[in-house]
Amino acid sequence: MNKLTLILGILFTTLGFQYTQAQENNTEVKRGQNIFIELGGQGLTFTANYDSRFTNKRDGLGGRAGIGYFSVDGDKVTTVPLSLNYLLGKGNKFFEIGLGATYISTSGSSEVLFNENESNVIGTMSFFYRVQPADGGFSFRAGLSPVFSKDFFIPYYGGLSLGYTF
Repeated sequence: MNKLTLILGILFTTLGFQYTQAQENNTEVKRGQNIFIELGGQGLTFTANYDSRFTNKRDGLGGRAGIGYFSVDGDKVTTVPLSLNYLLGKGNKFFEIGLGATYISTSGSSEVLFNENESNVIGTMSFFYRVQPADGGFSFRAGLSPVFSKDFFIPYYGGLSLGYTF
């Protein structure tokens, strides 16, 4: 619990500094928006996603939504990741910190985190390095995405994303 308190303290302190800097440098910038495919990460499998900032900034608070599907030998997994994230950085390089939830629906005979033919929601986090061009173009994300529920915690689950910023 102490680690969680420390992480939340650092996050809120950083958010306060970012807000103060934004107020001092009040220039109009187009908000960052991305579409990307992701392997692993908060979507757990292979997902298509949309990510956007909530204000006209390239960094700051934003969110993402996606959908994924994976099927092998009759075993099917559908995932829907939703999360809030915060980008720290300048130019086209950012560090992403996020917290979200992913809906998982499984069918078939094998177990994938849950029993067969079951639906559930798990918690997710993101600690990603992100390259997001200011003028649009190819974007890239890579990092760790810990996943958790009341029954488990997987701290070293990772992800890789390729997409387009506009």
